[in-house]
Amino acid sequence: MTILKYMRRTKDIFLVYDDGELILEGYSYASFQLDDDDAKSQSRFVFKLNSGVVAWKSFKKDTTADFTMKTEYIAASEGPKEAVWMKNYIQELGMVPNIVEPIVIFCDNNRAIAQAKEPISHHRSRHILRRYHLLRDMVGRGDVRMDRVNSAKNTADPLTKPVS
Repeated sequence: MTILKYMRRTKDIFLVYDDGELILEGYSYASFQLDDDDAKSQSRFVFKLNSGVVAWKSFKKDTTADFTMKTEYIAASEGPKEAVWMKNYIQELGMVPNIVEPIVIFCDNNRAIAQAKEPISHHRSRHILRRYHLLRDMVGRGDVRMDRVNSAKNTADPLTKPVS
């Protein structure tokens, strides 16, 4: 019942975008082996549409990473799937302008960005599961572009902080 009351109270509240292009951008962040009990890393991503947050997720990975770049690369590989889905959904609506392409995914780890752009495996990255290399395909096709962001300006970082 609470959700129905909320929907009734907020039925006149909505987002309005001008007729310009929509800019969808993502932020990816990972904490390397944050949990001492199981050595799993925490991944998160945030997506903004014209500077307004429209999607976010924070989750513990089921894979144990053995170094920081692997953790960041795995985290960065989750976000683009969401980004491409959002882009396709918005375009299917047909009532809004096009989204600027490629969608930029910001990450604060230079080696993870290089790994996403580089189509060959290196000795340190050969243990990354193939399912995470979808990111390389998306970068190669031009669906997404990986860029560097300073950790202090990474919008996904607050998802690592406990809420008190």
